[in-house]
Amino acid sequence: MNPRNKTLLIYTAKCVTGIFLCFFVSIYLQAWIDYAWCLISVVPVLSPKGKDAVELALTRIKANLVGAATGIVVLLIQIPSPWDTATGAAISLFLCDRLKLNAGARSTLAAMIIILLHPEGTHVWDSALSRVLAVIVGCILGLMITYAYHSVIKIKEPALNSESVEKEQES
Repeated sequence: MNPRNKTLLIYTAKCVTGIFLCFFVSIYLQAWIDYAWCLISVVPVLSPKGKDAVELALTRIKANLVGAATGIVVLLIQIPSPWDTATGAAISLFLCDRLKLNAGARSTLAAMIIILLHPEGTHVWDSALSRVLAVIVGCILGLMITYAYHSVIKIKEPALNSESVEKEQES
């Protein structure tokens, strides 16, 4: 099997595994875990890359936690929307930069937005705490999936969008 197809197959398997694990965890813990928010947290943790997948997963998890914590702080300050999201984005990105988590910047923004969004008519804190838990569970599932796949399957190929893969296919 060519390296690009192998990488794509493994990445697809990791994503499908994440989707099903989030679904089953949300059914089992439906009072605390929202499937959608757990799913949105697990997918960015997964990576098509092989050799640094676990390290990248850990970086994205740390970034997710920065975003979730920032979202909670912004809720405490009670800034009105959309200023809350803009403030949270600025704080999250600043913290990611200072903590050298720039590879997880998109994850931090996703987590922060997950925490700040809440349906009309629901208590802000109930919704926020449930979503923090969903983010944490999604991150843990993503790390477990990454570790499981990369401890069993040794991937030496470059990432899907790597220039070396594209050059290899052209020749």
